[in-house]
Amino acid sequence: MFSGSGGSQPDAKRARRDKSGPSASTAASGGPRTLNAIPFSLAEYVASLSDDEKRLLALECDTMGKSWLKTLRDEIRKPYFINLKEFLWKEGVKGPDEVPKTLKIYPAPQNIYSWTNLTPLGRVKVVIIGQDPYHGPNQAHGLCFSVPQGVPVPPSLRNIYKEIKNEYSEFDPPKHGNLTAWAQNGVLLLNTCLTVKAGDAGSHQKHGWEEFTDRVVDIVDKYGGANLAANGSSLAGRGRGIVFLAWGAWAAKRVAKLDKKKHLVLTSAHPSPLSASRGFLGNGHFKKANEWLEEKYGPGGCVDWCTL
Repeated sequence: MFSGSGGSQPDAKRARRDKSGPSASTAASGGPRTLNAIPFSLAEYVASLSDDEKRLLALECDTMGKSWLKTLRDEIRKPYFINLKEFLWKEGVKGPDEVPKTLKIYPAPQNIYSWTNLTPLGRVKVVIIGQDPYHGPNQAHGLCFSVPQGVPVPPSLRNIYKEIKNEYSEFDPPKHGNLTAWAQNGVLLLNTCLTVKAGDAGSHQKHGWEEFTDRVVDIVDKYGGANLAANGSSLAGRGRGIVFLAWGAWAAKRVAKLDKKKHLVLTSAHPSPLSASRGFLGNGHFKKANEWLEEKYGPGGCVDWCTL
């Protein structure tokens, strides 16, 4: 166990160090902060890390989007996450500037947290939960179900396109599988495990990623959509509810704890060829998501599913 991890520092010391009290999301009065009111200094945070933490968390500090890092800063110092980073270090995943040519872990280190940069926490409208990154060469780039330009569209994504076409006749399925435009439009494309060994599906499961991404879901539950148009609501700066699309049993487990009165939680079969015809195709999720978002946030809260 590292001396700086988790909650090993006294609260008073951490309050002086972070200028944010015992918790990044709790005001001195005990009430929740608005997202934009949570203070965070990257320089002070890095200075507070032990030498081991600086080594192991360099990737997070250098590549994780600020809105996510400031809300997950305590989480990534917990023993389980430090153990996960030690495991990844031994697998060859180190800092963003230390990428050996022989590395066979996907996605590339600098893309592991691309979802945090493309979709800031306060702009999240919809969460789509995947399982593992693609384990083939050049496929994974940090967004679930998505592949970079020039890579063949995977079968599950072809079925996703087919369902969008069923719901929006004007949709022209693209020849590529890059979903970056959705991510920039507020769709958090989150895998449950954020890394995988080449050619070995599920190889990085049960090493800590599941606990971490469960915490990501908790953060989204609290702050997702915080910076969307509030229509005069007194809850501006706090999450007022978003849409979760959970396809398959694995994803359904991740969202089972959510408040269904606050969020729209839609579940169905997975879009893979093995199960798409058993409840994914015809689920109507994309239109249902936009109808709910428009009612809550106005037309600007909708996702443009048809533009990729």
